[in-house]
Amino acid sequence: MSLLDTWRDKAYDASARPEALKAFWDEYFPKEKSVYEILLKDPDKEIKGTVSELADRFGFDIMTMTGFLDGINDSLVEPNPIETMDENTVVSLSFDKKKLYMNMVDAEADWLYNLPEWNAIFSEAERHEMFLTQKKSHTVVKPKKIYPNDPCPCGSGKKYKNCHGKKGAPKLS
Repeated sequence: MSLLDTWRDKAYDASARPEALKAFWDEYFPKEKSVYEILLKDPDKEIKGTVSELADRFGFDIMTMTGFLDGINDSLVEPNPIETMDENTVVSLSFDKKKLYMNMVDAEADWLYNLPEWNAIFSEAERHEMFLTQKKSHTVVKPKKIYPNDPCPCGSGKKYKNCHGKKGAPKLS
């Protein structure tokens, strides 16, 4: 079994007691936050090494490092081979700043996207705009329903039922 499979089996164990999973994540999130605080202090510096070396560097066990790599992978400039990695796989933590911020918003990880280190990377206005863009990306906007007696949207001045709503009439684009 790969490191990633082992991590995911433990982190997302549907058969585990809810209290045990909560305790697991309560222990993981502060560790994750501590790494992001380090990475965001010098966001253009590439941190690279084997999974084992990075785990030692950040004071993690291999499984916690695997979880961190799983979480950050979609935000990296060049994704790591997390599906097949082992302790000796060389990985990079070089991330796309905007993508990372937006992925943190998407994950609703307010303890991460509200880190003060972001202030030196993006202005408050930029962060606000990225936040709104990410939140709106999941909003489904249904088109306004057209009722038979409404004016036809084509601008003909006719009721919809007598224009584009008529059986066999061309569809509105």
